[in-house]
Amino acid sequence: MAGEIRSLFIPGPAGKLEALLNSGEPQARRAALVCHPHPLHGGTMHNKVVFAAMKALNGLGYPALRFNFRGAGLSEGAHDQGRGEIEDVKAALDWLDAEFHLPIIFAGFSFGAATGLRAACPDKRVVALISLGTPVEVNERLYGYEFLGSCAKPKLFISGTRDQYGPRAQLQKIFDAVPEPKQVVWIEGGDHFFEGKLDQVRAAVADWAGKI
Repeated sequence: MAGEIRSLFIPGPAGKLEALLNSGEPQARRAALVCHPHPLHGGTMHNKVVFAAMKALNGLGYPALRFNFRGAGLSEGAHDQGRGEIEDVKAALDWLDAEFHLPIIFAGFSFGAATGLRAACPDKRVVALISLGTPVEVNERLYGYEFLGSCAKPKLFISGTRDQYGPRAQLQKIFDAVPEPKQVVWIEGGDHFFEGKLDQVRAAVADWAGKI
């Protein structure tokens, strides 16, 4: 039944990864993976932005997988500064592919975007990419996106105009440098966490992903 939630563990490179699967329609055209923000700052698969993106994709009939990165929630292993987390995303993509054999839409929020895009861009099973609250600079940590220069898959960026970790001018430069096809949606007045703007985020994801 579409929308039914299944709790599970998927095999990861540092041990089991805690996950939730929202089931899709029997004739789903896509599957979806949604990755959460920084686990050392409270990020888990239950994050509100992650939930909004999942609901948008699941609402299109797609089975949607969320999981906790290593060391978060009940996932085994320890935080690895984004390095091992790239491998966690690959493990989640492997599980989705084995389970559904469908083209995958990747979505990530903040750390989940910065980390997940590195795994999803070169993966042929992933057909479209959504980056929510793309981080540029967080607590003196700089995030680079030069690798997107070779990513010709459809890409959607959604950020708030008041994002404290991804200032509009800096993010616009990143967006301008990535190849087509691409789209950016600016959520007017939105901060990094899209406080009070989640309905707009959900609508933007559903509108774009429904056309891919």
